[in-house]
Amino acid sequence: MKPRFKRYSYRQLWYYTKRAIYILISWVIISNLLFFYEYFTLIENKVLSTSYDFEQSFLANLLVAVTAGIIGGIITVNLMDRWLRNNSFIVALSYIVVTYIIAALLVSTIGALYFYSEEYVLPFYHTKVVDSVLAFFRTWFFLKQFIVWLFIVIGTLIVLMVNEKYGPGVFADYLLGRYFMPKQERRIFMFADIKNATGIAEELGEEKYFNFLKDFFRDIAPAIVQSYGEVYQYVGDEVVISWKMKQGLKGGNALRCFYDMKESIAYRASRYLSKYGHVPRFKAGYHYGDVMVGELGKIKREIAFSGDVVNTTSRIQGLCNELQVEILASKEFADIAYKLPKGISRVDLGEEQLRGKSEEVGLVTFRNDN
Repeated sequence: MKPRFKRYSYRQLWYYTKRAIYILISWVIISNLLFFYEYFTLIENKVLSTSYDFEQSFLANLLVAVTAGIIGGIITVNLMDRWLRNNSFIVALSYIVVTYIIAALLVSTIGALYFYSEEYVLPFYHTKVVDSVLAFFRTWFFLKQFIVWLFIVIGTLIVLMVNEKYGPGVFADYLLGRYFMPKQERRIFMFADIKNATGIAEELGEEKYFNFLKDFFRDIAPAIVQSYGEVYQYVGDEVVISWKMKQGLKGGNALRCFYDMKESIAYRASRYLSKYGHVPRFKAGYHYGDVMVGELGKIKREIAFSGDVVNTTSRIQGLCNELQVEILASKEFADIAYKLPKGISRVDLGEEQLRGKSEEVGLVTFRNDN
């Protein structure tokens, strides 16, 4: 019987839930900072009248922020993130604009209904309250809030897009200039490439094979991001992923990434078969060690890694076919990655000679008992 894969695992749901919570908290904080900035500005300029009700205004602002955070975090931003990943920029932008307008009108309506209901001490469905809400949408205040929240949403999407492209934490590294000067770090690397890529390419032709790779890299992206991996580079049919030690070892993230990638592809196997006649199967090699990390390039600036660990990982992965395994790791890495994902067990393979290495390297594979 063909195994069935769940659309979202508990771990994936928790990842998206955490992201929604972070967005909710961030948006509430930003909204309240803007509220108090405007409030103290009005006080300083002696503009507020005695009829101003601080508690009512604050609660209305808080209601808008929480509602926007819930809609934005759980629904809107996740949808926008998927649209940007699966559609051309123009199509995705059209979806985003329409969705944002609908969400903005909904959130503003909820906030305005509460405010005017409290203002007139009338139920929110009263004619006077509804008329005031409709009038609110023609004010400069609404236009200002609409534009402010548009920039908040765009800023959030930029952060999510950078995290999707390079991995969590890289956006902060760029802003802080952490790698402007090269520094040494200890990192985990995984090299993964598609099996029989040359044969598939010859059968599909250049254009169709390119779309095959595009779909593959897109479909494995969530597994990389959810394991806190950072995409170093794509080279043909190969992707190179790295982890900072803490993120890669926590909960077996680095190893879990490989199995989550497999599950993602298996879930979409029927689509690959109908579209290309092939389901991508891939092999991966793991190693860890010290590398120099820094920003390279003037025209196309990027964070680059330099060190023997990168070459060693590539050569470990190159032995997968020879040893007839789909995942291979150095014994050094396997010794520190003792927290294995559930159902994954270690199998020692002894020592092998790697190309270009004078000494033999201990190798390990992993068995999935799930």
